[in-house]
Amino acid sequence: MSGATTGTVRSVLRLEGLCVLVASLACYARFGSSWSLFAACFLIPDLSFVGYLAGARWGSIAYNAAHSYIGAVACLCIGANASSPIWLTAGLIWCAHIGFDRALGYGLKYSHGFAFTHLGLIGRTGREASNPSVKGTSSKRAAPCVER
Repeated sequence: MSGATTGTVRSVLRLEGLCVLVASLACYARFGSSWSLFAACFLIPDLSFVGYLAGARWGSIAYNAAHSYIGAVACLCIGANASSPIWLTAGLIWCAHIGFDRALGYGLKYSHGFAFTHLGLIGRTGREASNPSVKGTSSKRAAPCVER
């Protein structure tokens, strides 16, 4: 699939996600708020799925905005420079969420649909593409995703 990582590079990117998750958890234990707040806020970035109600293009924009490190690191910088625990807490939870998703193989989305990520195909589309014997496999569904 064009535009997606494979092999060792994919494994390294997933391992990076795991490292970000572990580092975020360690920093949260030292500098964050309560673990109940962490649990309550951990899935907030996934509210970006609502963008898919407006179509794959808007869904990918919303998802990528909530699942790139840009906003999360900005929160960390604000929290560190302004000595603001709320910004630091938000940044750590956000980084942990992104790291968790990347470790599981959920990458940034292409506008072709939710299953098309920079880490490869996910979900049923990914399973069908990796195993042609699966019923319902369609060459259209596993088409290369090149962002236009």
